[in-house]
Amino acid sequence: MNYTFFDFLTLIGSLGVFLYGMKVMSESLQKVAGSKMRSILSAMTSNRFFGVLTGFFVTAVVQSSSATTVMVVGFVNAGLITLKESIGVIMGANIGTTVTGWIISLFGFKMSISDYSLPLIAIALPFIFSKVSNRRSWGEFLLGFALLFLGLDYLKNAVPDINQNPEILSFVQSYTGLGFLSTLIFLAIGTVLTVVIQSSSATMALTFVMVSQGWIEFPMAAAMILGENIGTTITANLAASVGNLSAKRAALVHLLFNVMGVVWMLLVFNSFTGFIDQFVTNRNGVSPSESYAAIPTALALFHTSFNIINVLLFIWFTPFLQKMVIKMIPQRDKDSEEEFRLKFITTGILSTPELSLLQAKREVQFFAKHTTKMFGFFRKLLYETSDKKFNKLYTKIQKYEGICDNVEVEITNYLSQVSQHKMSESGRRRMRSMLKLVGDLESVGDCNFNLARTVSRMREKRINFNDAAMKKLELMFNLVDRSLEEMRDNLAKEEVSVNLGKAIEIEKQVNNYRSQLKAEHLDNLSKKVYSYEAGILFNDLFSECEKLADYAINVSEALEEVSSRK
Repeated sequence: MNYTFFDFLTLIGSLGVFLYGMKVMSESLQKVAGSKMRSILSAMTSNRFFGVLTGFFVTAVVQSSSATTVMVVGFVNAGLITLKESIGVIMGANIGTTVTGWIISLFGFKMSISDYSLPLIAIALPFIFSKVSNRRSWGEFLLGFALLFLGLDYLKNAVPDINQNPEILSFVQSYTGLGFLSTLIFLAIGTVLTVVIQSSSATMALTFVMVSQGWIEFPMAAAMILGENIGTTITANLAASVGNLSAKRAALVHLLFNVMGVVWMLLVFNSFTGFIDQFVTNRNGVSPSESYAAIPTALALFHTSFNIINVLLFIWFTPFLQKMVIKMIPQRDKDSEEEFRLKFITTGILSTPELSLLQAKREVQFFAKHTTKMFGFFRKLLYETSDKKFNKLYTKIQKYEGICDNVEVEITNYLSQVSQHKMSESGRRRMRSMLKLVGDLESVGDCNFNLARTVSRMREKRINFNDAAMKKLELMFNLVDRSLEEMRDNLAKEEVSVNLGKAIEIEKQVNNYRSQLKAEHLDNLSKKVYSYEAGILFNDLFSECEKLADYAINVSEALEEVSSRK
């Protein structure tokens, strides 16, 4: 009993080494290609074929279709890509995940790469301790690659040999001779294993090891592969459960696409596996039904051909899939006004800090959009004559100010979580920049509320400015509007493209005009052009506007620092 339990722990430990190697290799590749992946995903068009290529490329890099689809769900939630664009990426991710099968088949079974694992770790060590982050990432990649195949080798040795354990053979055979029911049973096993382990790559490795040790034959292993295709969709659906409507729909597309693919494959399962068997036999001279050594190649070929055919079949039905999920998850709230809330980082940390920062930036852009809207509300408030509309607008500004405080805290907490992960030097600079400018955006919200409070005091004391004074204030408001617009334009750019020239020019105009109004204000007070109380409120308005413009340029400066730092 003790030996059996120890044997089980060895099996789990072997799987752990494999998963950890996969994780280290994946994260290091993401760090090396992080900025490239950001630009690829940002530049994505509505072309479904380009989306498929993108999904394939990203999944081939991160070695996990679950990670890619969670990214896609996060990007749909963040508004980086549309639901229609996401469908192509999800389809491409299914093809990309087949790369893992070929890596395991070619390196794990065709040749004993585990013999080179320790020398690879020795080569990786100097790179890991390098001060250059890029070299460090490549060192981590080699380490992860070595651990992955070391884990696979341990896994092969940890799984009991079927010839020495006839009781396992009899147990497995009791489920393999049930015809189509056997196919469904092993499909369910593949699904459950993938859901539990949360990695289709690890389940695939287990399947490959089981067939190499003679536990199951090729058709049952192929059924497990189909089950893994369904199980891998659960991760994205869990991520989408806290996302917005579009994110839920994108995750549902992934589930529907994979389930429909499995359904049609089950209808032709025996014929398809027979064709793969014949193809491998003709190429290698050895049949997967006769030799367990030929099964890994047959499985990798089955997985790849199934997913490619599935994409070729369903890519033409992208609009149909889109309409189907929209009907299945309908829009409940018909309110046309966009709600100001934390919405782009609700799906949690993405699989790479670089992409998490991109998600956070979308949240910051959304934050800036609504702080700018607050200034528009204030300008309306100044001219509002209806008490009911005035109170409604003032309450709205007050509510927005409270939300600004909460959003600042949430974004800061999110960035703090991202900072716990390893990232490139440029990633760290972007994170520090966002931490700084989030505080400035919250201060813009505070300034807007202070302006609204000043207008409220004017209304209470029944103070009105003459046309000349209002024209002067309007000129200041227009300058602030330009400052906020420039701030948002800079936030929409890549940090390296930010140019402070226009922002500094507007800031100078605001400062000069504030100084001019200050001098005129003091002169007007001495000449008693308006009462002292009215003068204080007039001064509060243009002074608060100047302060608001200061925070706006601080945001642009924080962005510009990312590219200026060495």
